[in-house]
Amino acid sequence: MEAATTKCRCGLEAELEKVLAAHEGKKEDLIEVLYWVQKNYGYVPKEVQVVISEKMKVPLSTVYDVITFYHLFSLKPKGKYEISVCNGTACHLRGAPFILKSFEKELGIKPQDTTGDNMFSLGLIRCLGACAVAPNISINSEPHGRMEPELVTKIVKALKEKSKLADCIE
Repeated sequence: MEAATTKCRCGLEAELEKVLAAHEGKKEDLIEVLYWVQKNYGYVPKEVQVVISEKMKVPLSTVYDVITFYHLFSLKPKGKYEISVCNGTACHLRGAPFILKSFEKELGIKPQDTTGDNMFSLGLIRCLGACAVAPNISINSEPHGRMEPELVTKIVKALKEKSKLADCIE
């Protein structure tokens, strides 16, 4: 799945109304609606949670519970590059805490935060399932194994350059 990024909300309100109309009163469709919001808004804003609660006749606390239970959903906008450090047992034992500290230092943010320019988000993942090549990270859901703290600066620099190049092409 592509990274969740804050997107232009132009016309999204009308689209959201259509999605909610199709699922109105169907509590069992809550995750499907939240997935649509996450994909299109880049996160699930508080004001949208309220609308979902009202239209689907689901308590706001239930909407919030589902959002915070599933890793897929976010209450905050995510950066263009979502970097997640695996903190499973193998990764942890092979240096994930040092990799996380390196990203924190390089990006100036803590886990679950996004840089001020919305370029990077930093997170933790319980396990990427690639223990043989631990420690692992993922960038926009793409796994990268055999990570080392010394590579963090190079990775961040390369992503910034890639973003600059993409901006020039657009």
